[in-house]
Amino acid sequence: MMDDSYSSTHPPLPPTTEDDRLSWLRLLRSRRVGVSTFFRLLGEHGSAQAALEALPDVAAGAGVRDYRACPPDVAAAELQAASRAGARMVCFGSPDYPPLLSEISDPPPFLWVRGDVSALARDCVALVGARNASSLGLRMARALSAGLGEAGFVVASGLARGIDTAAHRAALENGTVGVLAGGVDVIYPAENTTLAEDILGAGGALVSEAPMGLQPQARHFPARNRIVSGVARGLVVVEAAAKSGSLITARAAAEQGREVMAVPGHPFDARAGGCNMLIRDGARLVRGADDVVEALPLADAPAPQRDLPLEIPEAPPERRSLRETADLHGQILARLGQAPLAEDQLIRDLAAPSGAVSPVLTDLELEGRIRRQPGGLLSLR
Repeated sequence: MMDDSYSSTHPPLPPTTEDDRLSWLRLLRSRRVGVSTFFRLLGEHGSAQAALEALPDVAAGAGVRDYRACPPDVAAAELQAASRAGARMVCFGSPDYPPLLSEISDPPPFLWVRGDVSALARDCVALVGARNASSLGLRMARALSAGLGEAGFVVASGLARGIDTAAHRAALENGTVGVLAGGVDVIYPAENTTLAEDILGAGGALVSEAPMGLQPQARHFPARNRIVSGVARGLVVVEAAAKSGSLITARAAAEQGREVMAVPGHPFDARAGGCNMLIRDGARLVRGADDVVEALPLADAPAPQRDLPLEIPEAPPERRSLRETADLHGQILARLGQAPLAEDQLIRDLAAPSGAVSPVLTDLELEGRIRRQPGGLLSLR
C-alpha cells in the first residue's frame, strides 16, 4: 500500500461538485475496483481524486503492471448519458441516499435514480416472486401491493415479469420503486417499458447502480437483488421455486437483518416450494397485507437526514514486509474456493487482525485473484 495513505476518524464527505462526482464515478468504474475496494481506497486516501492518483501504485503493489484508472472522458460520457435520461446521481452519505440501504455491508457507492428520489426515503416493503407466476400468485401480489400502499408503504421490486410486474402495477397510486439490474436507462424486459414510464409518471422511482446503457446479464441480478431488499424494511416472497432468484433476494434480506416473509402455497405446486421452505425455516407466514403491517409497523417519524456516510473503512496503520504479505496472500488463497465465504469468517479462520487482512484482500481483488460478492462474501475467481 502507499506510505502516505490517508487516515482519519471522520469519514470522507460525499461529492458536492461536478468534479467530485466525476472522480467518484471514475474510481468505481476503474478496472477491478468493486464496492468494498472503492470504500477502502476512499478511506485510505481521503478523496476519490487522491485514490485515483494512488491507484496505479496500489495496483503495482498487487502485481498489476501498467494499470490505468477509468479515463475521465469515459466517466464524463456516462454523466452525459445520465443527464439525457433524466437520471440523478445519489451518492452514499448524501441526505437523499436510501437510509436503510446505507446500513448494509456492501452499499452501492452511488445510485442512478430516475423519478422522484423522495420515494426512496419512505417506509418500504420489497415484494418479489416468480416470473412464471400462477393466476393466484398474481392476484395475491396485486392484493398485497395495493394493501401495503394503502397502509402507507412504498413497494419495491425488480421490474421483472410476473410477480414483480403485478406488484408495481398495483402500487402505482401509492408509490413504487423499480430496481434494475442493467442501466437505469435500459428497461428489461422491454415489455415493461410502459410500466416503467407509468412508475415515473406516478411519482415513483427507477434506480440502479449499474453503468448507464448497460444491458443486464445473469450475473448482474444477484447484486441487484441486494438493493431490492436493502431499501426495504422487510421482504415478502409471493411465489418462488426451490431454486430461484427470489430466494437469493430472501437470503440477502436475512443477511441484512430484514424481516423475511412468505406466502404459503400448495406442496404440489413447484412455484410454492421456495416459499414453503422459507416458512419452514422461520420466515413469517403472510396471508394478506395486514400480516405484513403487523410485522412492520410504520415508523412514527421519518428517518433523520444525514450529511455524512455511516462508515467508510479506515486505512490500516501497520506496515508489512514482503514475506509477511506473501505469506498472508497464500493463507487467504488456500482458504478460499469457488464456494463463497464470509469475509469476517475468513478473518476469524486466519486469527489475524482485520486491519492486516483487509488491505491484502484489496490487493488480491485488484490483482484479479479473488471476487467480492454481495453480502460480504469472497471467492476465488
